[in-house]
Amino acid sequence: MQKVTTRSTALALVCFALTLVLVTAAQVRLATSGQAATPITVASAIATQNGSSATVRGYVVGQPTATSTVVTSGFPNDYALALADTPGETSTSRMVYVQIPAAFRSSFGLASNPSLMGKQLDVTGALTAYFTHPGLKDGTAFAVVGSGGGGGGGGGDIPAGYYDAAAGRTGTALRSALHGIIDDHTGVSYATVWTALQETDEDPGNPNNVIEFYSGESISKTLNGGDPDDWNREHTWAQSHGGFGTATGPGTDLHHLRPTDVTVNSTRGNKDFDNGGSAVAECPDCFTDSDSFEPADEFKGDVARALFYMAIRYEGDDGWPNLELNESTSNGSVPLHGKISVLLAWHAADPVSAAETRRNDIIYSDWQHNRNPFIDHPEWAESIW
Repeated sequence: MQKVTTRSTALALVCFALTLVLVTAAQVRLATSGQAATPITVASAIATQNGSSATVRGYVVGQPTATSTVVTSGFPNDYALALADTPGETSTSRMVYVQIPAAFRSSFGLASNPSLMGKQLDVTGALTAYFTHPGLKDGTAFAVVGSGGGGGGGGGDIPAGYYDAAAGRTGTALRSALHGIIDDHTGVSYATVWTALQETDEDPGNPNNVIEFYSGESISKTLNGGDPDDWNREHTWAQSHGGFGTATGPGTDLHHLRPTDVTVNSTRGNKDFDNGGSAVAECPDCFTDSDSFEPADEFKGDVARALFYMAIRYEGDDGWPNLELNESTSNGSVPLHGKISVLLAWHAADPVSAAETRRNDIIYSDWQHNRNPFIDHPEWAESIW
């Protein structure tokens, strides 16, 4: 009888030990999963170089080749990339260097995938130095943000090979390549713009409404017209800055035409963009003075990228004015728009949103069949201007 009791006790102890092992393993899996689902910023990753595992979310800003060197083109291999909290970051002190294990190089190495520049990634790995610099090593997961249904930060449904002619280029060469890619778009009439904007700027929370540019208000699609509380067709690049009017071309280009409250549109007029001024009625967090307009923060990047597009699309070689960006806020009727330094700052401070990416995809697929490169590749703005 004693021997049976001893065997039963031993068996119970073994079962208890196995249960503990299984519970512990499950807890580890849950902790790992929870950690991967809650990304930390690049700034946090830089401050937490203790070997712990974390998922870091950041924009691809180049490839580290030495402790203080990150290249943004002509990538030598697929072994590393640099992440930052803003797509236009140039200071290596605000970047984390990511080691790319062999299993991920074909999909996430920059030599093979230069279009990843400016994209937002989630990378899971160990927070430890790489190139004698704050780093993320031994990665176990790489993912483009938004590819699994999450928020976006550039990208979208870019057709394969669409930007091949721009790969590896910078400055004037990049500008020329992008113009060649986007300049042959399908024009729409000014009357058709009403219909197009109802699709491109539809309120994701209410399919019967559009979101008004500058103010962010949701309004019925049917309340379009010229009355004070209607929405109308705003030219982000003011028509008078080049005198192109509303004829098919820059006057109807959907990449810069947006639905806007009639009163707010009138207040903006043909002013250049800059910071400061007095509060604007019916446009929370908007400001204006005698020669400039400042939209709400959530639309500043959208304004900048729309104007970047216009300056590249219209180069004066197709009968339309050569549109250019400058530092002035008194451009009047010349084909110039400002203020470029402010626009670049807005572009960096207000990254590409999921709504902006969706809009770019719709304009490409349903209307003009061209894209705004600065939504797909935010990093190109700093390379050109």
